[in-house]
This record gives sequence, structure tokens and C-alpha cells, in this order.
Amino acid sequence: MSATGRGLPDIGLVVAARRGDQHALNDVVAASLPLVYNIVGRALRGHADVDDVVQETLVRVIRHLPALNDPAAFRSWLVAITIRQVRDWEQRRRVALNRDAGLDAIHNVPDPASDFAGMTILRLGLTDQRREVAEATRWLDPDDQELLSLWWLEETGALARNEVADALGISPGHVAVRIHRMKEQIQSARAVVRALRAQPGCPDLRAAAAGWDGNPNPLWRKRLARHIRDCASCGRQGATLLPIDRLLAGLPLLPLPPSLSAHFPSAALPPAAAQPAGYHPSDPAVGHTAGTATPGGVPVDSGHGLADLAAQPHGLVPKLAVGAAAVVLAITTVVVVQQDDPTAPSWAAPPTTAPIAVPTPNASLSPSARPSSKAPVAPAVSSARKGVGVWSFGGVSQALATSKAGWYYTWGTQHTGISTPQGVTFVPMIRSAENVTDAELARAKAAGPYLLTFNEPDLAEQSNMTVEQALTLWPRLMTTGSKLGSPAVAWGGAEPQGWLDRFMTGASSRGYQVDFITLHWFGAEFTTTTAVNQLRQYLQAVYQRYKKPIWLTEFAMMRFGGGGQQFPRQEQQAAFLTAATTMLGQLPYVQRYAWFGLPATDKDRSGLFRGASDVTPVGRAFQAAR
Repeated sequence: MSATGRGLPDIGLVVAARRGDQHALNDVVAASLPLVYNIVGRALRGHADVDDVVQETLVRVIRHLPALNDPAAFRSWLVAITIRQVRDWEQRRRVALNRDAGLDAIHNVPDPASDFAGMTILRLGLTDQRREVAEATRWLDPDDQELLSLWWLEETGALARNEVADALGISPGHVAVRIHRMKEQIQSARAVVRALRAQPGCPDLRAAAAGWDGNPNPLWRKRLARHIRDCASCGRQGATLLPIDRLLAGLPLLPLPPSLSAHFPSAALPPAAAQPAGYHPSDPAVGHTAGTATPGGVPVDSGHGLADLAAQPHGLVPKLAVGAAAVVLAITTVVVVQQDDPTAPSWAAPPTTAPIAVPTPNASLSPSARPSSKAPVAPAVSSARKGVGVWSFGGVSQALATSKAGWYYTWGTQHTGISTPQGVTFVPMIRSAENVTDAELARAKAAGPYLLTFNEPDLAEQSNMTVEQALTLWPRLMTTGSKLGSPAVAWGGAEPQGWLDRFMTGASSRGYQVDFITLHWFGAEFTTTTAVNQLRQYLQAVYQRYKKPIWLTEFAMMRFGGGGQQFPRQEQQAAFLTAATTMLGQLPYVQRYAWFGLPATDKDRSGLFRGASDVTPVGRAFQAAR
């Protein structure tokens, strides 16, 4: 549409956290926690030390964040630190086992409440072959559990292959080889799981498993798989196994456990997300993932220092009652990076010659360090994922700040007349072919790490471009060095041989960079449940086709035709926005979303504000969305 008519923290939050913003650092920790928990929990196979390792990871992240060279690389940096902590834990465990072999049973006792295979089956409602895959992961070699934790997240869309490679410290090609071997092990384990469950079952298999204690392990996987390969009856059980990649694609992150989310609600889904519109227990595509923190949403106990916290056994979950925010406060009070710290990450910038001290609001500041009383107050951004399309109107800057949006765009490379609130990021767009100029590209490069591209090229009244024209201009957009979104088609993003499909095919064949898919969606069906289901199905179909993160940059309820646009009642629009954003929070591959749009006029009746502070019912729903 014309400008006149959405996991992990955004780079803006990371930048603010590095500069000492207390709320931003709290948000960064909260937004990072679900990913860290999923990596650690699966890599440690639900061991009782999961909480300890998650705590150690977050402590290292906060301690070394000021030294991070590139805020845009925060996610890769976070994953690398997490894997390093997992490896350190494994090394400590092996040393302990060698020293005290008689305690082997104790060291290897998993926490029943943290068994990731079991929780994945139970809490994501997996069925049939997806259930078998989750169970098969229990049989993997220990060294492959670490790889599995990353590959699983890659398949959900939460990580990219280069991030997996960076975390493991190997090349993407080597990652591919290791993943291939690991998938062969899982496939073998799936056959074992299915054969063991078969009724009435194979007598020879029961005899082969006579000495097995019932606990899955790599040794018994190999023994039982050997029988299955040689047994005609058991071999038939594995004849209908679907490829693992198809079964895991789009599977959401496992939500934080109740013991954690109860004390850290800002890192968990709201209760309404438990059963989204159209949810059915047998639908494996519906699950839960964590949202982003609300600033100040966790009580802070400033009496706990970093040393006290780190010394606590299994410290993270119990301590989160006084919060992960207590971790944040303790470390942001004084963050010291020692010059000779042997544990400093190799990918961080060299530590400064002096300690880095980040004051909290309660710290004593020198007159020169005290913030000016005239400094603008940061808005209560409720989610870095949540954005809005903006064009100028009376009071636009105040309305944008009041909306609690984490980002916005203007269908251009500038935001003339619009003041960007603190904590909010502006994302530029190269709207059409006529905007591919040196001046516009320079402004886009300077505006930030992301770049939106050609707006609805499949419509004559918008950028009106052929696929070949867009592909010809694409190398010039690549010169900005930005993360590039695909052209945002008006519809048909998942259609074979549609505009977007032909563009993506051409970009792939030419080796062009496309970092995420940009989509628009307007629902002509004004029933909330139906509209939310249609939007979810569209997003899932697009992700299945391209396997790239998605930005939904225009969406609302709106019908076209009959000489104009038709809108539902404001209350209906608000109900749809609430249900839709809840659903979007459950799709980990939807990185950002933007409502259409900020102004509410007689023409654009899906808008959020009629003026600087005149918020519509839809605007109030947007303010509450995450």
C-alpha cells in the first residue's frame, strides 16, 4: 500500500543495553532466555544441571556485552557463548566421573521435569511420526546432543546455518556433514522406537533386548538397530518414515518451564496464547514460544551481587523469584571486564584498559554524568518485534511513542517530521525502481542494519515492477551491506510461479542475498477465528516454500472492491489484532510484524491514533500486544 493511504532482541535494544540502559538490558536477558534454555536443555538431555548452565550463560552474556563489537551479531554471539558453556559443563562432568566413578549414577541422573524429549511431546502436542522423532533423540550419542540442539533450532527457523557453524567453530560444509551423520543416527533410532512399540511385536527383538534396562542409550540403539536391519518383520516398520526435515520444519521453541516462567512472566507467553484461535490439540504446528520482556516487569532485589548469585547451586530458577532482573541489576551496577580475563570470548572486542562501569538509576552520579532533566523519557516499548507503518499527521511523533511499538517504517529511507522515540528503531525502505539511486541507497545504509525493498511490485498502482527488473536492480541494494528483505508482494507469496516465487528462484540461481521474506496480508473475512487461521496458514505456507524468516509488514482486516475499501467495526478489528499478534508470537520464524497503520482517518479506519493522544480501540489493543 501507499504511504499516503515482529524471538530475540532487536539490535536497538542491544545497542541500548551496551550503553547502560537498565530496562534494555533487562529486555535483552528476557528475550534471550528462551533460546538459551532450549539449547542448553536439549544439549544436556534434561540433566538436573540445566538451570546452572543457563545461569552461567546469562552471567557471561551480561558481563561481556559491553565488549561486543557488532550488535547486529548478537544472536550468533549468544549461541556461541551458550555452546561454550555446554562444553565447559560436559568437560567438568567428565572430570568428575573420572575422579569419582562410583557416583556415575548420580552424575547422570536427569531432572524428570526437564526431559526435553518428553516435554516436547507433551507440551507441543506432537503426534505420530513427530512424536517418534522426539523420542528417538533420547538414543543419540552425547556428542550429537549438542549438534541436535542447534540443528533443531535451525529447523524451527530460530537459527541460520551460518549461526550454527559459528557456534560450533566449524565451516558450514562441515556442519552439513555432521548433521547428515546425526540424522542417520536419529533415523536408526526412529526405527528402534517404532519396532519396540509394535504390537504384538517381534519375538526376536524382545530376545535381543533381554538385557536392556529400558533406558535409551547409544549402545543399545546400535544393538537393536542391527537386529532391525536384519529382520524382515521389524524392517517393514520403518518403511513409511517421513524425512526428519519435513517433520521438524516450523516446529516452535519449547516454552519455558512453569518454575521459570512463573517468576519471569516477561519471557513467557501470556495465558491467552495457550489456546489460540483455531487451535486443536492434534495440530503439531501450533505451539508456544517466548515473547519479549516488558521493561520493569520483574521485581528487582538489589541486595544480590554477582558473586552471591553465581555461587548458588542451581541458581537461575530459584533466583528468578527475585529475578533474572536481579542478575541484570547486580551486573549493571558495576560491569567489570578485566584486561587479563582468560575467559573473555575471542569474538568480543579487546577489553578496555579501564573497567567498564554502568551505573544503575540508584547509583551516585557525578554532575556531568547525571541525565538532563530535559532528556526525553523512553517509551514503554512492549516488544521489539512489534512495529507499525507510519505516515505524517498531527501529533505523529507523540502517537508513535505512545503506541509502544518497537520499530516503524515510512515506505522510504527518511522519516521527515517524525521524531524517533528512545528505544524505537526506524527501518528504511527502497520503495520502487525510481528510488534505486546513490543518494537513497546511502541514506538506507546509514539508517540501520535492515532494508525493506520494493513495495507490492505485483500491483500497477504500487511499485509495479517485473521480476526481471527487480532482479536487475538487486545487486545495487546488496551494496548497502544491509540485511535485505524480499520485495513485499500484495498476495500469492506461496504460489508456485507467482511473482515472489519467480523472484526467489531467480535470486537463488544468481547467488543473490535475500535475508528474510517480507509479506502483506489483509483479511476479507471479518470473523476473528477465521481470519487468524487464514493468516497463520498463509505464513506457514510461505515459510515452508522458502525456509527464511518472515517480516509481516502490513496486515489488518480490510476488503477491497466495490469502489473502495471496507472495514469491520473497530471492536472487531481490535479483537483480530489481539488474536493475530498472539498467534504470531507462536511462530518463531516470524521475526517482526507491522500493523497498517498508525494514523486513523476516515479513509484508513484500521489505524491506531486519530491524533497525538486520541487512541482508537484498535490502538489500545496494539499497545497491549507483544
